[in-house]
Amino acid sequence: MKEDKKTISRKISEFAISFQYEDLPKKVVEQTKRFLYDSIGCAYGSMNTKDVNIIKDIYTEIGGKEEATIIGFGKKIPAVNASFLNSLMIRSLDFNDIYWKEDPSHPSDIISAALSLGEKVNASMKEVIVAIVLGYEFEQRLCEFAKPGLRERKWHHATITQFVSPIVAGKVLNLSVEQMVNAIGISGSHNHTIGCPTAGKLTMMKNTVDPMAVQSGVFAALMAEKGYTGTEAIFEGKEGLMDVYGPDWDLNVLFADLGEKFKIMECSMKAFPTEALTHTHISATLELVRENSIDYNNVENVIITTIARAADILFDPEKYKPDSRETADHSLPYCIACAIIDKKITKESFADVNIRRKEIKEVINKIKGKASKDFEKIFPEKQPSCVKIKMKNGQVYEKYLEYPKGDPREPMNLEDLRIKFNSLIDSNIEINKLKEVENTILSCEKNNFVNNFMKKLIILKKK
Repeated sequence: MKEDKKTISRKISEFAISFQYEDLPKKVVEQTKRFLYDSIGCAYGSMNTKDVNIIKDIYTEIGGKEEATIIGFGKKIPAVNASFLNSLMIRSLDFNDIYWKEDPSHPSDIISAALSLGEKVNASMKEVIVAIVLGYEFEQRLCEFAKPGLRERKWHHATITQFVSPIVAGKVLNLSVEQMVNAIGISGSHNHTIGCPTAGKLTMMKNTVDPMAVQSGVFAALMAEKGYTGTEAIFEGKEGLMDVYGPDWDLNVLFADLGEKFKIMECSMKAFPTEALTHTHISATLELVRENSIDYNNVENVIITTIARAADILFDPEKYKPDSRETADHSLPYCIACAIIDKKITKESFADVNIRRKEIKEVINKIKGKASKDFEKIFPEKQPSCVKIKMKNGQVYEKYLEYPKGDPREPMNLEDLRIKFNSLIDSNIEINKLKEVENTILSCEKNNFVNNFMKKLIILKKK
């Protein structure tokens, strides 16, 4: 088949199948382990959340072959199910990584596909690292593929994940090129996700649709391994992705510098367990209230200048009356109110008891959003925020920032990550166990098999 006649999915598959650990620069391996460390911490932090435990209970009742470990808990369930539950654990607190160009996404949602299937087939951790890098590579490239992004066309980024998760799963399964083409075609034919899970009043589905797309990709790879066929021209063919979702696609971003520059180096980490567009605003607000010892009782009003989509998503009417963690962590008025009242944002900021505080009700309606055309022009290269806090005595405090902590231009160092990781762990976990887990993750390429790696992630409680 001539190069110019190859489909997009075949070009992706050929690259993915040929790509090996030896092709990875050391800095990319180190960055991959940092994202793995961050993601496992997020999973630990969700061990007590209601959504995670509902799914864990369902899978416990269903039972099945013990193939893959639930992160932290230690129980083994079928790999397909573990890929969903572990992804949900990483995603549940909305604290895992973020990449935002034309589209937003959380590439670490797909890590579970590599871990769960890797455990099933007894893969090496080096093979898992390669699969994770491929997941970041194509998830982030697909974020830039549509102009404007799919989110701007009212579709959720899980629609992107359905094309990438079979690549990650297929790599760990050591599929042939033909099988991976089929896996992408199988998964890409269904599971397209509309934007409503992150619009208006949010529910548990906000954090669930992407893990579901991960699980579908894992199942698609297993189907392809057995000989199931799928649509090859799933991207560019008649009634494929590009045909259905409209014009303006940048084919160059899918393959330019592939294997030379690595997109994982451009992905951001989260310093706060909130929707990504809130972060620069939270950072600016925290700087103001801490530097000026602002008392929320003396605040007259707050104006947040932001981009149009943030004003639309994060300031809609439902965001002024959050009654769940899922809505609160996507409500900029709520996040800013917490920052002003508590002078910090942690996972506890979104506990039910804190969401319902009378202090929140006193402050939240003083916070208004303002869309800026000038800000729109520099997004997403920059993520600008201007926070203006007016006090009752007439004093005005103002702060402008262009990107938050965790952005590659303002990266979280290992100590930042360690503080975040440890803050997500129950206080009754022994410190020696935390050190052991950290060492296990940050030296994971030295582990021969995923099975040994996952065993070491089981958190033991103090007796």
